[in-house]
Amino acid sequence: MDRLKQSLLDAPIIEKDGYHYFVHPISDGVPMLEPELLREIVIRIIRKAELDDVDKIVTPAAMGIHISTAVSLMTDIPIVVIRKREYGLPGEVALSQQTGYSENEMYINDVEEGDRVLVLDDVLSTGGTLRAITDALEHIGADVADVLAVIKKAGPNELDDTDTDVKTLINVDVQDGDVVIVDAEGDD
Repeated sequence: MDRLKQSLLDAPIIEKDGYHYFVHPISDGVPMLEPELLREIVIRIIRKAELDDVDKIVTPAAMGIHISTAVSLMTDIPIVVIRKREYGLPGEVALSQQTGYSENEMYINDVEEGDRVLVLDDVLSTGGTLRAITDALEHIGADVADVLAVIKKAGPNELDDTDTDVKTLINVDVQDGDVVIVDAEGDD
């Protein structure tokens, strides 16, 4: 993970309402996402995630889309995007997403009871987004084969006291205005 590691070490830090946030191509689209970095990440995801008999990749808009698209192109697994806009289509399920800096309603379609899914996201920080997604998938009756976030920010999160294990590619912390690599291999 040389490119991912270096890109995180080079990431600028901003502060929003007391929350220290790294600005990164995977999580923010800034600076631009180089194909070599995305390719490295996708290869690691494919090697790390449980993909056997997965029917769908489930990802939140917007920053999970590019990662999931690249994984879909390599695995031929279709993508379901959880979005912030309600359409009122049959089978639409609402979920409430709460992060360290925002709260939103999100909506999911095209996941049905018994579907085997991979949940894929850019960053695990507070765990609010992934918690809302896994709760909604449980409510639907989907079988969550695996949950993977590319980057994990150190600290407690909403999934710590649940049965949901989240795999990550790299774990970081923000200390004194810099990104610090906590675990270059992430969580299994």
